Amino acid sequence: MTAVDSMREALCWRGPASVNVFVLGAGGAPLPEDAFHLAGLVPDAVLAFPLMEPPPAVARLGLVSYDLDFEDTSLDLHVYTRAVLRRVCEGTRAVAWTAFEGAFHYDELLTDRVAPQVYGYCVSGGEPVTAWDLTALRSAEWRSRVAEARAALEALLSVPRG
Repeated sequence: MTAVDSMREALCWRGPASVNVFVLGAGGAPLPEDAFHLAGLVPDAVLAFPLMEPPPAVARLGLVSYDLDFEDTSLDLHVYTRAVLRRVCEGTRAVAWTAFEGAFHYDELLTDRVAPQVYGYCVSGGEPVTAWDLTALRSAEWRSRVAEARAALEALLSVPRG
């Protein structure tokens, strides 16, 4: 099985290929569906979830989760994932990441424990970073990269209300 095949299998666990995106700092209002028409692809479903009962620091910045579903499971979603991360960080101070289903918990935002389940991230003003190989996601190098995103997330959470 190739790296792309194993990622495809991980993204298709519930049927359609699903890119799961989390955005902290973009407010609580989801983007319109057409904001996700990127890299020549249009999701078959855009499911937006403002996450419930966030801690106060998260609540003031807003945290939204998106499931971007594609019925065609043969699509290579690597370029699309980078485009989505770039898009959700545009024009705002935010940290965004893509992770496999079940990787989200308020106490584990971008921690070492969940780093192998995070396959991309972006910090406003920077370029998206992605890994498209399950072996790479389990590496010390990837944990270090995700820790950089975690540091940006912590900095964003620590900004006083303005």
